[in-house]
Amino acid sequence: MNKQNALNKIAKDIKHCKICIVGKSGKAVPGEGNPNASVVFIGEAPGRKEAETGRPFIGRSGQLLRSLIREIGLKEEDVFITSSVKYLPDRGTPLPADIAHGRIHLSKQLDIIKPKLIVLLGNVATQGVLQMKIPVKKDHGKLIEKDSRRYLITLHPAAVLRFPQLKELIREDFEKLNKIISSSK
Repeated sequence: MNKQNALNKIAKDIKHCKICIVGKSGKAVPGEGNPNASVVFIGEAPGRKEAETGRPFIGRSGQLLRSLIREIGLKEEDVFITSSVKYLPDRGTPLPADIAHGRIHLSKQLDIIKPKLIVLLGNVATQGVLQMKIPVKKDHGKLIEKDSRRYLITLHPAAVLRFPQLKELIREDFEKLNKIISSSK
């Protein structure tokens, strides 16, 4: 089975998952992008626009993320974008149980894609993937190696929209991302 077919199967599993939908609404948002991506971006959970369309990061924070991706010379079709939790939580922030369950699907996706670098956008993504609390505002831009994978910690674009003074910090992190990508070519 090729990578795209394997990712499609996971997307189908997510859409039919009885646990994923509990306390959540809208369409499943499994993620999208290149199945051979060397960089994967992982956020928190879908927002309203994402839950309406089934596509990740298309609202205001998604527009910021996608512009940052383009600013460093990456093409959206060359990366993979997804979230720790695959449905819009009714309560806003995902519960620890949502994050833990989402990790099952996310781990399968990462095992298929095998990216060189995973960019963790904010606290929920960091906690969901690394299974530890890291103060993202303090440790943004940090490169972590764990379980034979490399992770770059950065702010979630939604936080940058709420607190515009953080825009320079996320830009610095994306410049660092650009240098990491350039040095691995």
